[in-house]
Amino acid sequence: MSKPGVIRGLALLALIASAALAACQSAPPAPASGKSAALRNMETVAIAAHRCWIASGDAAFRDTSFANELNSFSGQPRFLLVPKGNFGGRPLLVVQAQGPAGRVEAFGPLIDGPHGARIRADIARWAAGAPGCAAQA
Repeated sequence: MSKPGVIRGLALLALIASAALAACQSAPPAPASGKSAALRNMETVAIAAHRCWIASGDAAFRDTSFANELNSFSGQPRFLLVPKGNFGGRPLLVVQAQGPAGRVEAFGPLIDGPHGARIRADIARWAAGAPGCAAQA
């Protein structure tokens, strides 16, 4: 066999091997959004909380400011409600997500106050994907 014939034979063999390998592979994975489940969940909850509690002028939250910390490098994106105009103040409410499932949790003095049940219900509803400001009757 001549040298060009050997090269063509090897090239053909490599092509066949590549095709066989490609046929054995499963479908390509769906493209990743680059966002963790925690970040996706917190974006949803934070947008709804800001819209429903702060931007709407809700009286229960009129003495608070919204501090967004979604771009956390700790893997726990969160937002805070702090005393109005005091972004360095002690948080009144911390809402954060963590873990591979992006579990959302909330804690702070507002949870223990008169609006605690409503806050917990709002956060649970938003974390479940319902973006509305009030629970549907």
